[in-house]
Amino acid sequence: MTTATTTTGTQVPDLYPTRGTTEVLTPRQDPVVWGAPDAPGPITPADLGAFERDGFLAIDQLIDEDEVAVYRNELNRLVSDPEIRADERSIVEPKSKEIRSVFEVHKISEVFARLVRDERVVGRARQILGSDVYVHQSRINVKPGFGASGFYWHSDFETWHAEDGLPRMRTVSVSIALTENYETNGGLMIMPGSHKTFLGCAGATPKDNYKKSLQMQDAGTPSDEALTAMASEHGIKLFTGKAGSATWFDCNCMHGSGDNITPFPRSNVFIVFNSVENAAVEPFAAPVRRPEFIGARDFTPVK
Repeated sequence: MTTATTTTGTQVPDLYPTRGTTEVLTPRQDPVVWGAPDAPGPITPADLGAFERDGFLAIDQLIDEDEVAVYRNELNRLVSDPEIRADERSIVEPKSKEIRSVFEVHKISEVFARLVRDERVVGRARQILGSDVYVHQSRINVKPGFGASGFYWHSDFETWHAEDGLPRMRTVSVSIALTENYETNGGLMIMPGSHKTFLGCAGATPKDNYKKSLQMQDAGTPSDEALTAMASEHGIKLFTGKAGSATWFDCNCMHGSGDNITPFPRSNVFIVFNSVENAAVEPFAAPVRRPEFIGARDFTPVK
């Protein structure tokens, strides 16, 4: 078994091998819900059970219309700011050259920092992960109409384990819609139950892989055969909902989204919470760490 090294020199075993010569399936070695089923918090025991089973939890309205307007205005301000566009934390579309994502928005913007600290948001993360949490990654995603490209099928944990050094599956994401998600404008798709098996991908990680992967994935991409088998077993759930709706999903869910060729934009804010008891070590399958604005090394709990 391979290992990775902590900042103090301790060796951490690699429970989820990936980026080798062949694809490898590994049964999940970790809980899905780390907190007690009856622990106090905004998620009901029934919904926690559904999250454990499916790997996701959809909420019809996490924030109201007035709040949506505030966050959408802030998103528009950020993506139209020339200084933000020139910042390395901004990722642009390869074809249109428009901003696709802006990372570390909770540090760039106090508006989004308040959202991260909102108990409706961080409280659910603590409840699922059973501990204090810190922000491993935050970003706004912008999918304007008429051709914005999607995100190919992947498990976030595969990348965060291989390239950021997250040892265990103790990480949860929330995608909060700032525009309406239709069936047609490139919404999030998840394979329910896929979080129970880790798919280790084939192929070595190039140095500075993030510069390419944030625009178009290559390393860490499952094969067509593996995706076909997983979709046949689990099916595919497409998420729709009004602005203000949210989807929580486990770090190992197989998920993706299609291109948006409609006139209707799809934008969201995406926050990744990791347990403070699962702090990142050195990468398990990459020559160097990704930058901290993509994979945080500040493990200060959200308060």
